[in-house]
Amino acid sequence: MEVIMKKMETNFRRYSTEIFWIFFLIVLSPALIATVMYQNTTFEGSGQMATGKVLGERVQNTTEEYLEGRDNNITIPEAESEVLGRETQNLTAKEARGQSITAPDIGLKNASFARLTNVSNTSYANEHNRIHSDKLLDGLVASGFEKVSCISRFDSYLYRKASPHKPSQYLISKLRNYEDLHRKCGVHTKAYKRTMVKLVRSKNHNAGTVCKYLVWTPVNGLGNRMISMAAAFLYALVTDRVLLVEFQSDMVDLFCEPFPNSTWILPKDFPFRNKYAHIETYQNMLKKDKGNGSKEIVPSVMHLNMQHTFNDPKKLFHCNHSQDLLQQVSLLILQSDQYFVPSLFMTPSFNPELNKMFLKKDTVFHHLGRYLFHPSNEAWGLISRFYQTYLANADERIGLQIRVFRPDHTPHQRVMELLLSCTLKNKLLPELDKQNFITSISKNQTLKVVLLASLYRVYGDNLRTMYLSEPTVTGEMIGVCQPSHEEHQKFHDNRHNMMAWTEIYLLSMSDTLVTTSLSTFGYVAQGLGGLKPWLLYRIVGNETHNPACERDISMEPCFHIPPKYNCEGKAMEHLGLLYPHMRKCVDYSSGIKLINDSN
Repeated sequence: MEVIMKKMETNFRRYSTEIFWIFFLIVLSPALIATVMYQNTTFEGSGQMATGKVLGERVQNTTEEYLEGRDNNITIPEAESEVLGRETQNLTAKEARGQSITAPDIGLKNASFARLTNVSNTSYANEHNRIHSDKLLDGLVASGFEKVSCISRFDSYLYRKASPHKPSQYLISKLRNYEDLHRKCGVHTKAYKRTMVKLVRSKNHNAGTVCKYLVWTPVNGLGNRMISMAAAFLYALVTDRVLLVEFQSDMVDLFCEPFPNSTWILPKDFPFRNKYAHIETYQNMLKKDKGNGSKEIVPSVMHLNMQHTFNDPKKLFHCNHSQDLLQQVSLLILQSDQYFVPSLFMTPSFNPELNKMFLKKDTVFHHLGRYLFHPSNEAWGLISRFYQTYLANADERIGLQIRVFRPDHTPHQRVMELLLSCTLKNKLLPELDKQNFITSISKNQTLKVVLLASLYRVYGDNLRTMYLSEPTVTGEMIGVCQPSHEEHQKFHDNRHNMMAWTEIYLLSMSDTLVTTSLSTFGYVAQGLGGLKPWLLYRIVGNETHNPACERDISMEPCFHIPPKYNCEGKAMEHLGLLYPHMRKCVDYSSGIKLINDSN
């Protein structure tokens, strides 16, 4: 009997210990999961802001280390765990209400879930592949870049929802092939040096070089430059040219290098720099060709003017014959402020390639812009800090971009009336509650943050005062933030362009976007964000518009000066019938833009 009693006592102790550990794991596991899921702390003071930033970076680094197989243990101090737990409860409450969650929350939540729960290897592998795909923009971005040189290339996916617009495999293969060409013929290679020597010696005769180049030169503001750079790159893709860009002092350190192991910056010792006025032009070449049809007149170096100020009603750039001539030119120096991509789609010889590259025609800038334009580390610092401070905790982000083309003749009050008419009538922003003065506090209360981009402070101040003075009829809280207000557009100013690029990128992170008609600043934001904006009518003077705005038909930029004549010299009318994927621009009836064929 004594032996039996001792055996029962031993079994009781053993089973008690096992029950304790099972209970401990059940209670502790959710806390650990909630702890690591947190990223964005709600900041209520300078001390908390500093703590939140450190915690966010620590959790982000830990998650990245886990995904890359460098870490198997996560240790978070007890005090910090309490903060993380509170924020995770807020995050879970938002999910339960079906509200939006910021991209950083989503990215870290998925990674943490895969790490800390007993999911299958297949489920984790799928989640890991999804995150890897998001980081590389579904294959647009090549692997092999170093993160330290361009943080935005690796971290921007944490700040955005994954794009529903997927690039075609053919476009991805074209980009990889182009990167090989750029490494082979780019700046500092033997091929580049040999070609430049040959071109200098050839003078006005065709040199017949192996490597061919397209040099982009800047004109007008940053928005014009970016849409024309994207168009130039697409032209380089379909003509097997190497794109080099001439960045002057006002564009230093705005963008990361887009191509692996090579640069796209035109070197300072480029032999034709500042000699563009003495180089044969495309227009003169057409005149000579029309006169004698001789191939001998095609030079090795040519200047191609595609600016809006160049008013040639019979431009034939979109014709096969013109492209056959231009293909013989080894070095094309392009000056453009236009998104001339629709002209490339009009060119019969380019159509098969372009149709395979872009299955949806209104995604051209969306894909090429995200491939080319990654904010530099300096620009990304401005973007990410502003986002975390003002936008990260919003349930919805609304971007408003206001461009006043003739400020001396346009009263601010008229512009403000136009803005309110657009946003209130289309329920982008809520009406004010005139009957009550106090907003009731609710667990389901949502926060909409308006990001306002304008040279003028008055619009942000007016909108902020309006929503602070009275509650909204919907009970929503409206926050208003404006990154800058420099009063005047400044040309040849690097700091001004840095702020412009910051605001363009922040606008592209919006859920809803309102832009000003004809503004290339807005075109870039909508293209990068994959958004069809509401277009505010452009007003000059004391005029008004009703309706105040109209929804755009495509997220593509507008080509303001399309060709008006076909290759036989006859006027082209009803472009929508000739080209099913083109329509007149909503904001400029003389312009055209790409749309989906199904539209």
